[in-house]
Amino acid sequence: METLLPVGDIELCVDTVGSPTDIPLLLIGTTVASWDDTFVERLTGRFVIRYDLRDAGRSTTVDPDSPGYSLRDLVTDAAGVLDGLGVARAHVVGMATGGFIAQLLALDHPSRVASLVLIGARPVAPGPVDDDLPEHAPEILHYFGSAPPVDWTDRTSILDGAVAGARAFSGSPQFDATEARAHAAGVLDRSGPHPASARNGLLSTVFSALDCTPRWRERLPEVIAPTLVVHGAADPFFPVGNAQALADEIPGATLLVLDEVGAELPSRVHAEVAAAVLAHTAR
Repeated sequence: METLLPVGDIELCVDTVGSPTDIPLLLIGTTVASWDDTFVERLTGRFVIRYDLRDAGRSTTVDPDSPGYSLRDLVTDAAGVLDGLGVARAHVVGMATGGFIAQLLALDHPSRVASLVLIGARPVAPGPVDDDLPEHAPEILHYFGSAPPVDWTDRTSILDGAVAGARAFSGSPQFDATEARAHAAGVLDRSGPHPASARNGLLSTVFSALDCTPRWRERLPEVIAPTLVVHGAADPFFPVGNAQALADEIPGATLLVLDEVGAELPSRVHAEVAAAVLAHTAR
């Protein structure tokens, strides 16, 4: 069920699957479509909550290129989604840059987070990485410097660019271009009328412009939620050493590494990841 939920002075588009009497599971990506329906369908026995971030999907969009808010405001939004649904405490799954929000939700609102799952994340915000963490792989930097421009008014150009980007981020010989195009089309179809909405949904561009200070890596030992870190072994964007750091620095965290998977959640690992999430959130 999809609804526009007032959160502060904005509206967030929230989609729920399952019964409110089931175990609540909050999925944080960039949009609802960040999480494929086929993956959500495997999360049986859970009240699955997905939502579009500000300036993405069908939520309030002002100017994704010049956001007048910080990363901490997105964390407050996540707590506001739970408030609006009457959920006092949920299991939280954050993917990619949504993992930044999930980490801070667990740190700043510990009573709201029953457990934590971080997929394809790292312990520091966008920008220069700490010396002990692996930086973006050279092939990703080459892609950023050589990718042809996308015409954001043309659907074919947008989807072609999204597939090329997904291929670079995959880093895997098992990359499925047809699946990547279908996923990108789902994200694009949720985009609002603002010309930057699609770009933000597909590329998470808003995060590169956000104020993400202060740092939180040094606070990771304060996380009390049982934590599962899931990461692709072939991830060229946040190489797997970032996941190892999360697992080492969050007390009691466990690490699940997905072979031949990059910065993605392809259908070939849906069963494995969903089973791990269900087991982790059954505590």
